[in-house]
Amino acid sequence: MRPYSVNLDIDLIRTFATIARLGSFTQAAEIIGRQQSTISLQIARLEQAIDTRLLDRSPRSVRLTTQGRVFLDYAQKMLDLNDEAVSRFAEPAMTGVVRLGTPEDFATRHLPHVLARFAQTYRLVALEVTCDLTLNLIDGFREGRYDLVLVKQEPAIKARGTRVWREPLVWVSGSRDFLADDGPVPLVVSPPPCVYRKRAVRALDTVRRPWRISYTCSALSGTLAAVTAGLGIAVLPKDMVPEGLHVLEGGGLPELEDTGIALLQAKELSQPALRLKEHIVRSLGETGPGSL
Repeated sequence: MRPYSVNLDIDLIRTFATIARLGSFTQAAEIIGRQQSTISLQIARLEQAIDTRLLDRSPRSVRLTTQGRVFLDYAQKMLDLNDEAVSRFAEPAMTGVVRLGTPEDFATRHLPHVLARFAQTYRLVALEVTCDLTLNLIDGFREGRYDLVLVKQEPAIKARGTRVWREPLVWVSGSRDFLADDGPVPLVVSPPPCVYRKRAVRALDTVRRPWRISYTCSALSGTLAAVTAGLGIAVLPKDMVPEGLHVLEGGGLPELEDTGIALLQAKELSQPALRLKEHIVRSLGETGPGSL
């Protein structure tokens, strides 16, 4: 019988959570700042400590095993508690303002709990969060209006900053048979500049499928309302499709490239901004699909 006095190394757990989020030993090594061989040994030590295989590795991918998915929940809780304790006693009086920019759809679905945990840990740090289209966020970042920005990027292009999320994009509609006819595809989109709009148009042009803009709205709520009402179809991350809308497959619609989210940081970060960056990068691993 294995002893219950096994003490897990928090450093090994953090390495595991980082690999789980990114789906890559190479990318994890870059973020952690260690050799790939070193983090491979760390995972081997962690798996040996709990006598469980956590990751399935192949030359092209890294995937969580069934037990790895279960352990990831525990790992995130241990990391949260560790970091909360450190911040409580090592940085009890940290104050300041952090300016964060983020796409509205990503903020609505994935950031509330992440930011709430940060605010609970650093109670004297004020967060100023702005939601906007990616290209507008990049312009504001270049002008110095943000300390940190989350931006949508093409997965095939090496991300500036830190890649924190990757997720499949899908076509969605208010009904399963919306595209029964062969007419131009009616698109519900955000106004330019919008990454999803660009992605939808490019995909349809590639397969020479006619399209038209049927509804334009800059707010996610307006987009969802228009799709629900049957005014057209939209592109959304798969994990963000709300109840009542349907993922369209086939029907002459082309496949969409995955969406990627990267975190950009200003050249000089305050201590609170640095802590928020670390918190976002780590916390998104709790639910981030990555390539798993």
